Amino acid sequence: MSDSTEKPPIIRFQGLEKAFGDLKVLQGIDIDIPEGQCVSIIGPSGSGKSTLLRVLMTLEEPTGGRVEVEGESLYTMKRNGEEVPASRAHISRIRRKICMVFQHFNLFPHMKVIRNVTEAPIHVLGLSKREARERAESYLEMVGLSDKLNAYPAQLSGGQKQRVAIARALAMRPKIMLFDEITSALDPELVGGVLDLLREIKESGDMTMLIVTHEMKFARDSSDRVLFFDEGVIREDSDPKRIFTNPEHDRTRQFLDTILSEQA
Repeated sequence: MSDSTEKPPIIRFQGLEKAFGDLKVLQGIDIDIPEGQCVSIIGPSGSGKSTLLRVLMTLEEPTGGRVEVEGESLYTMKRNGEEVPASRAHISRIRRKICMVFQHFNLFPHMKVIRNVTEAPIHVLGLSKREARERAESYLEMVGLSDKLNAYPAQLSGGQKQRVAIARALAMRPKIMLFDEITSALDPELVGGVLDLLREIKESGDMTMLIVTHEMKFARDSSDRVLFFDEGVIREDSDPKRIFTNPEHDRTRQFLDTILSEQA
């Protein structure tokens, strides 16, 4: 039994549902994620993994259930003692705690690297240009791109673009970082460097990380917890050692056998 004074999980999904027309992509998802946990989300394509992140990032609105961040409902708010749909200001305030890195980088092609990283801290967080630049330079140094401040995205390799995208997210100092298949668009020789960077981020602080990935070695060796999604439900939720050595469900075992043989 948990202590009643214990902090709420930083992320809570309760009965979360998402449908696109007749297609049910998420079906009654219940998850609590404690602060500082690194969670890898694995499963076949179309199983709802990326949709879960997009709902948390408010890029997709749920069709049912509840999403909480640090104990606050993301999509509803209290007004005159009643729960009503959240205002734009309410959603924006909570969403500032979350940043997402996408598969295809989503950098602004007309902006140099330094401006890609300083734009949101200036316009969303209200930092001065000097503060934003100092912060951007420190994170670009962290990701190994101190020499690319004045380059445009078109002048960068895929791996470098992804590092800029990660630096841009880190510059917002979020409490929660979401990574959606961030290595799948990269050439194989660039994948290792980006995964090493994720490990460095994990080890450098208490940031909560949700990582949708097909990189099974990373999920096994660098996660605190692994969720296996299939057909819009969580089939398995376990520590990496257990899920990779002795999965509870046949469907998990079948998926892992297939993908591990492909990655061998």
